[in-house]
Amino acid sequence: MTYTVFGDIQSGNCFKIRLVLDQLGLPYQWRHVDILNKETHTPEFLAMNPNGKIPVLVLPDGSCLAESNAILHYLAEGSTLLPTDRLLRAQVLQWMFFEQYSHEPYIATARYIVRYLGRPPAKEQALQDKMPGGHRALGVMEQHLATRQFFVGEQYCIADIALYAYTHVAPEGGFDIAAYPAVKAWLARVAAQPGYRGMNLPD
Repeated sequence: MTYTVFGDIQSGNCFKIRLVLDQLGLPYQWRHVDILNKETHTPEFLAMNPNGKIPVLVLPDGSCLAESNAILHYLAEGSTLLPTDRLLRAQVLQWMFFEQYSHEPYIATARYIVRYLGRPPAKEQALQDKMPGGHRALGVMEQHLATRQFFVGEQYCIADIALYAYTHVAPEGGFDIAAYPAVKAWLARVAAQPGYRGMNLPD
């Protein structure tokens, strides 16, 4: 039973999926997708995800699942990375929604402008416009982590994976993590988890 992932490992949303697969010891194959060459807009890719975005998880039966946090939730079901308690599960979803709506649009987009697009002058104002929202998200995380080891129930889970993905590379978009000591300490705790493999480590 082997999964297939279509994605770009330098994308935080795709890195999430590799990290959870590695940490759960699940077998998978990785298929690189070049987003700059619009490989997400081919008929073959759109047949898997009509929204034309990575990552896409192909299940052993051929079913396709898109949206990174939905994939995390699916893969973590029945493992220690997803609590069974009703409230804790809802809190996991709370932080995963926060990641997609209040964190990723700023921190990931700033990194995309710098890393993927090469910080063109025409995008400089757009980059600067992302800074306040990114710092606001990091501030929310800093406040929460000031008295906690992990985001939910004091146990490492997919909420941590979801938020770690773009936070640990936030400096690539111009965010100084040193200004957020609780976040910085949490990043180190995540990187120390069994089965961890960094974004830039080889397949």
